[in-house]
This record gives sequence, C-alpha cells and structure tokens, in this order.
Amino acid sequence: MAASDFKPVVIGFLCNWCCYAGADLAGVSRFQYPSHLRVIRQMCSGRVDIEFVMRSFLQGADGVFVGGCHLGDCHYNPEGNYDALGNALIGKRILEHIGIRPERLRIEWVSAGEGTRFAETQNEIHATMMALGPLGEAEGQPVAALREAVQAVINMVPYLKLVERERFRLPHRSEENYHKLHADPEFNAIFTSMVLDKITQSRIMGRLRAEESLQAEDLATGLQLTPAEVMRHFDILAERGMLRLDGRLARHLPIATAA
Repeated sequence: MAASDFKPVVIGFLCNWCCYAGADLAGVSRFQYPSHLRVIRQMCSGRVDIEFVMRSFLQGADGVFVGGCHLGDCHYNPEGNYDALGNALIGKRILEHIGIRPERLRIEWVSAGEGTRFAETQNEIHATMMALGPLGEAEGQPVAALREAVQAVINMVPYLKLVERERFRLPHRSEENYHKLHADPEFNAIFTSMVLDKITQSRIMGRLRAEESLQAEDLATGLQLTPAEVMRHFDILAERGMLRLDGRLARHLPIATAA
C-alpha cells in the first residue's frame, strides 16, 4: 500500500461523561482533526478491558484510543479511570510481547470542556499511525501471524482479569505509583512469569493443536524466540501433561474422552 493511500482506522473507546463530551465540543467548535476515529461510547473508561483492545486489532484496527475523565475526577466510578490506566499499561506490554508496536494503543484524559485537547490528541494519534503504517508494516510481520497472537491473548482474558485484580491492582492508586510498579524489576519478573510466559505457552499449544507436532526451531522463528526459550516452555508444558516431548520435537496430546 502506498503511503498516500493509507487511511488508518483507530477504534476509540470514549467515556460518556468527559471524553465523549470533549469530542462533541471539538465537533461543535469545528476543531480540525483527521477522520480516522471510530467511536464506541462507554459509560466509563474503566469498562474498557484488554479483550476490547485485542478484539479491535483482531478485526483490523491500526490503533486503539481510550479516552476518559482526568484521574481523580471519574464521574461514573471513583476509581474507574485507574482501572483503565492499569489495563492500558498491561495491554501495552502484552502488545509489545506479541510483536505489535505498543504505540498503537494510547490512553488520554480529556474533560468535557477540552475540545481543543481532544482535537490535538487525535492529530497526534494520526501522525503516529501514519508513521507506523498499517498493522504489520512497522512490526515486520504478516497480519495473519499477529492476529494469531492476538487470538491467543483473547483466549486468556479471564485469567488475565483475575491476575490483574489479585496481583497488579494497587492499594494506593495514582498515576505515579502505576508507573513505578511497572518499572520495578521484581514486578517485571512476576509479570513475565504470570502473564507473558503464559501467553507464549498459549500460542505454542495453539500451534500444536493445528499441526500435531512441531520442532523447537520451527516454533522459534514464528514466535520470535530462541530455540532454547522454546525448549524451556516445552519442558514446562510437558511437566503439566499438555504435550509429549521427543527430543526437540513436541507432540500434541489429545484430551482423553470417556468411552
């Protein structure tokens, strides 16, 4: 696709009370911004969970925008936009892990009276999307491979929600504390073990269900891992009885059915 022909599609989840009203003000005031945004109105930005973001990419969006009330000023749930912030930070890390540029997901706080800010934000998003190009171009991967990875994340959403609620939700919630949490080496180790590794293992099992058996080297290329990293996941999955190992070859174990 020629750069001049590219028209990005960004799915926008806007909270009813602030960002949606800010978008309305931008329109009434005739502030100019590109027509890339496809709006989905939400009662609260905190209702935008990771599944919504991932399904947007699965359906072909080039980017996702989440717009909510300013932190500490949520009109629907006192801490709704902190839920949105936590989900966005987790979502960005998951996107990067599966090979999608995290810049394709953006979260901003826009009040009902900030029509100018809404328009400026959309102009910035449009510039980012034009620089990245269609989904897959900046990533250097086929769109089909990225969608396979996104589907693996979607399959794990119930687990991800449980982990976020039990392990990653802060007792004293602030933007600074969330960023400190995600910069903490101890947290990063836990996040890798409890989220990123599980996503990789979900992808491996998805490939095995489709192919029946796979060599570590073949999977490594598709998952952008080293063969040694694939073997580590093979060993974990074999210990759990989810596959059988024959050297570096993994074989899918069908689920036993009652006679």
